[in-house]
Amino acid sequence: MYVITGGAGFIGSNVIRGLNGRGINDILIVDCLKDGQKIFNLSDLDVVDFVSIDDFGLMLDQARPLDGVKAVFHQGANSSTTEWDGALMMRQNFTFSKKLLSRCHDDGIPLIYASSASVYGNNTRFAEQRCNENPINAYAYSKFLFDCHMRHYLDQWTASSQVVGLRYFNVFGPYEQHKAGMASVVYHFNQQAQNDGEISVFGASHGYDDGEHERDFIHVDDVVKANLWFLDHPDVSGIFNIGTGMARSFNDIANQVRQWHTARGKPVWINYIDMPASLQPAYQAFTRADISSLRSVGYDEAFTDLETGVNAYLDFLNP
Repeated sequence: MYVITGGAGFIGSNVIRGLNGRGINDILIVDCLKDGQKIFNLSDLDVVDFVSIDDFGLMLDQARPLDGVKAVFHQGANSSTTEWDGALMMRQNFTFSKKLLSRCHDDGIPLIYASSASVYGNNTRFAEQRCNENPINAYAYSKFLFDCHMRHYLDQWTASSQVVGLRYFNVFGPYEQHKAGMASVVYHFNQQAQNDGEISVFGASHGYDDGEHERDFIHVDDVVKANLWFLDHPDVSGIFNIGTGMARSFNDIANQVRQWHTARGKPVWINYIDMPASLQPAYQAFTRADISSLRSVGYDEAFTDLETGVNAYLDFLNP
């Protein structure tokens, strides 16, 4: 059996699709379905069991063995970069993850978990090294601290099985609609184009001109490929950036969305707006994954180019 925490969420449900594509359906989802809209991420998936995140946490507290589990994909987290309840973030993202790592160690189960490029903060270097890490919000700190805990684990313990942290950069693609404000800019720009005929892009700030802030945007299918590659290579452990290695501007995204809609007879305009003052201190104006470590362990998959990925996602969103 494979355990997917956050299996009803964006990346988790797509990982399940990837496993299903291999003919694997012996899957346990761990998640919270308080937001019932997430069932639409699951309706086409083949799994055999579901456990609430609270009940699974109790299992970890009781040190109950995860019998028969072949691997854990730990995708579940509170991913709100605007949440400043640090106690909540630490409980959900750090403490839970520590317990899960301990359980996987005791039972000899591979653990592939979601880290985040947010740990780099406003640095301009994005190699997986402590000197480049400077989290600037509570979410980023919770992810950073678990990465530190994992490094200590690999340094001090004899690992009984694989442990991999995947630092996702800006992921976009199908089945993220439930994330609301935390969904990708591709999703939001499409919604704005559909509803208003106008896309709102942040104007000049942080030394960048209107819409020229840059991120490493990666399609969720590429993220799934990386997860499954590490599943297939259980001798590889460590922390690895999962991005394309290229930075593209928000203008690039907005123009691609505009072109897609315009080609289908719907004129769309781009409007620049001021970035809210509340966002500015914790805003990453630039990200670009250094994927040299990823390549060094043998990962040689090509990444979907931005235009192809955005167009495919827009086709999905606008059937």
